[in-house]
Amino acid sequence: MAISLSVVLLLAIVLVVLIRGGSLKGGPAVVAILFGFFLASTDMAPSVNRFMDSIADTINQINF
Repeated sequence: MAISLSVVLLLAIVLVVLIRGGSLKGGPAVVAILFGFFLASTDMAPSVNRFMDSIADTINQINF
């Protein structure tokens, strides 16, 4: 749960920066948000969650 909340917060910050920087307009941002919202309710959502968890685990295993 902590990782998914962090990812949501990180993606929200990136989205705000892209909109404010002019790289992403409001309309496409709304489409991207709605796409993510509806994707979360499909059968593909567990696969996306597993993929994101594996990326988080991989990053977590990197030693500096």
